[in-house]
Formats: sequence, structure tokens, C-alpha cells
Amino acid sequence: MYRHLLLVRFQEAAAAADIAAVLQAFLLLKDEVAGLSAVEWGENDSPEGKNAGFTHVVLMSFVDAAARDAYLPHPAHAALKRIFRPVLADIIVIDYLPRPAATPGHGGREPRS
Repeated sequence: MYRHLLLVRFQEAAAAADIAAVLQAFLLLKDEVAGLSAVEWGENDSPEGKNAGFTHVVLMSFVDAAARDAYLPHPAHAALKRIFRPVLADIIVIDYLPRPAATPGHGGREPRS
């Protein structure tokens, strides 16, 4: 599993309907892009005030990094960007391979067998 995480700040003038269309387009990618196994999104609800103005998150799960690489030039990704960019103020993109949490007491190292 390979993750593609987006932290999103929409333009203040972006209409709610335009934001909803972008988020729906993300969800529809799962049916169009081979190797994209899951898409989820959410809106910031943290009381900590540490979101630096980012209001939404999109998490995409790919079967592997090669599937993510194939998604980047995919026509469905290009179509998404055509409706996303006009309402986008800022974005942070982080791609990562999930790692299991360290076992307590092992300082982040794998336990010895």
C-alpha cells in the first residue's frame, strides 16, 4: 500500500458547490485509475488551531508506488486538476509508504528475535 496525502486550502471565494464538485471528482477517481484502491477526504475539525489555514485533506491509497506513478500523468488526474486549480489557494502533497509503529521500549527499532 502506498499513500498520497493532500492538505488543501481552498480560495476564500470558492463556492461550496465548486468545492463539493472537486471532492466528488476525487472519489470518482477510484473507478477510473487502475491501482487506486481507496480515496477518502475530510474537513479539518481540530480544536488545536494548528492547521495553518489548510481546511481539507484527501488521502489516496495505491497498491504500490508504481500505481501512484501511473496516476500522475493519467487523463483522469489531468481532468481533476482542471476543476481543482481554479478554486485552490494552496496545497501540500506528501507521498509515503506506511510503516508499522515501533514497539514500545525499542526506540523505533525492529524488535530482535
